[in-house]
Amino acid sequence: MPLCASLPHVLRRGLLALGLAFLSCTHAMTLDHIEPRSWWVGMTQPGLQLMLHGEGIGRLQARVSHPGVTLRGQQRLESPNYLVLDLEIAPDARPGDVPLELMDGTRRVLLHPYPLQARAPGSAQRQGFGPQDAIYLIVPDRFAQGRPAPAPAGMKEGERRHLPGGRHGGNLAGMRQHLDYIAGMGFTQIWPTPLTENDSPEYSYHGYASTDLYRIDPRFGSNEDFRAFVGEARAKGLGVIQDIVLNHIGAGHWWMRDLPTRDWLNQWPTYTETSHARLSVQDPYAADSDRRAFTDGWFTPNMPDLNQRQPVLATYLIQNSLWWIEYAGLSGIRTDTYSYSDKAFLARWSARLLEEYPRLTMVGEEWSPHPAVVAYWQRGKRNHDGYVSHMPSMMDFPLHEALLAALTEADGHATGFTRLYEALAHDFVYPDPARLVVFEGNHDTPRVIAALHEDLALYQMATAYLAMTRRIPQFFYGSEVLLSSPRERDDGAVRGDFPGGWAGDPVNAFTGEGLSPRQRAAQDWLRRLLNWRRHQAAIHEGRLVHYSPKDGAYVLFRQLGAQTLMLVLHKGERAGRLAIDRYPEMLRAGQRWHEVMSGRRGTLGQHLDLPARSAQIFELED
Repeated sequence: MPLCASLPHVLRRGLLALGLAFLSCTHAMTLDHIEPRSWWVGMTQPGLQLMLHGEGIGRLQARVSHPGVTLRGQQRLESPNYLVLDLEIAPDARPGDVPLELMDGTRRVLLHPYPLQARAPGSAQRQGFGPQDAIYLIVPDRFAQGRPAPAPAGMKEGERRHLPGGRHGGNLAGMRQHLDYIAGMGFTQIWPTPLTENDSPEYSYHGYASTDLYRIDPRFGSNEDFRAFVGEARAKGLGVIQDIVLNHIGAGHWWMRDLPTRDWLNQWPTYTETSHARLSVQDPYAADSDRRAFTDGWFTPNMPDLNQRQPVLATYLIQNSLWWIEYAGLSGIRTDTYSYSDKAFLARWSARLLEEYPRLTMVGEEWSPHPAVVAYWQRGKRNHDGYVSHMPSMMDFPLHEALLAALTEADGHATGFTRLYEALAHDFVYPDPARLVVFEGNHDTPRVIAALHEDLALYQMATAYLAMTRRIPQFFYGSEVLLSSPRERDDGAVRGDFPGGWAGDPVNAFTGEGLSPRQRAAQDWLRRLLNWRRHQAAIHEGRLVHYSPKDGAYVLFRQLGAQTLMLVLHKGERAGRLAIDRYPEMLRAGQRWHEVMSGRRGTLGQHLDLPARSAQIFELED
């Protein structure tokens, strides 16, 4: 392979390919990947690991000359096509292009100007999301198409909107076009399912099988489009939470054509799928083989399982998360299949992100009905095995399941509203229950209106509870207009297209055109509810008091200083009465009240009238 000793300096910015800037002479060695793609001066830790990939690159020696940047070492991996550089970036390093030279003996083979940038002001102190927020979960491919976007040349799957599991063509331009709608509904955070490249021949729309962890899928847009989307959302009061996957990649990832090391993946003699036995992580009696079957088994044959015990890969994954936060200006991270990864790595990953961004919020997915299992992963939990996690938040699947059961079961000593009461009573196992994310549904669950038997009154009860309880509420796109699905899992139906997201749609939920009266009522209800919630300090910071259910009613209070709010859920088919003396700590006769959703006002007597099958929220005056 011909080598090149030098090139004119004026050409340094002239050769750019796939976001990689490098210099070489004709027929010389090429640099196919360098990751992270860029970095910043002033990060908390000065160390930076660069992974270079190109044919035969492992035999070369690196050289760096830039003020404040030192090459501390380099390592070769099992594949001869990788070279890992360990750099140290001083706090006073000069931003600019860092010349990375690759040498074959005394000859320079390749010169790459590596971007070293200044951080945005206040980056380290960025504010994450919390109980003051309401999250809107979007599947980008199914939300809106801002402009027709045929698959770029070379992508394995194009738009096939007629197929439930095909790509439907939603993109970043569509989401950006409807930011005003999202903000107007009262949401303050947007969580899109993964946007990184998923170049699979089918079912590529969901994004959970990434084939390039540093590239936005071009069918959604570019990296620059994503950063612009986040910036415009921020200007409208909306934070953006990025969905990342630490546990696995897609089978089409470029690593799979040239694994850096044999232990880059969790390998088995024959294909071995995860057992999904997540409780084995906490089980004091679990066999090691059971734990390994859970964490090291593959999620699907098309989702190779990453081995986070591999030190180069572990650092790579940590830096990838840091890169997206800094590059795009994120307010948080949602981590898919959280507990399936190596738990020692997860502790290191979460600690490192919070070291860099102390106020950032990360939320992990732990799909378990058991509060003790979810609590194990939250920051501050004193665990039986000594495990220390740093995750500020987790998805509250136990409370989600209890809410649906509470609204669809007859009330009894262990059913109906009792389930909801007892689920919340388990908050003593959580170190910080207010930071958990609770939800009416997501991309993996049946649509909430289907789970609630298409009952609008139950939908209003569910959303009122989410808005009032001591959690961070999350809502799934389309729930506000009663998008439905089968009650059994059907991903294509659950992730249906948002009405009005495509030119020619007969119904437009963004404008209200063509919505049924029921859909309008549901949308108006949630809009009023969330816009009211945004300004209620008692919900964001106040204490919670609830009473055991009685006579088909469940009552919950939020209180902060002189502000008292009351939620009353009543499932009775007939109108009822709430006896005020049942709630002596919180209510007294003569208090004036304002019912938020209807606008009614009155004064408490001995009883409070309850309409049949109703959700009411009261502002109480001392």
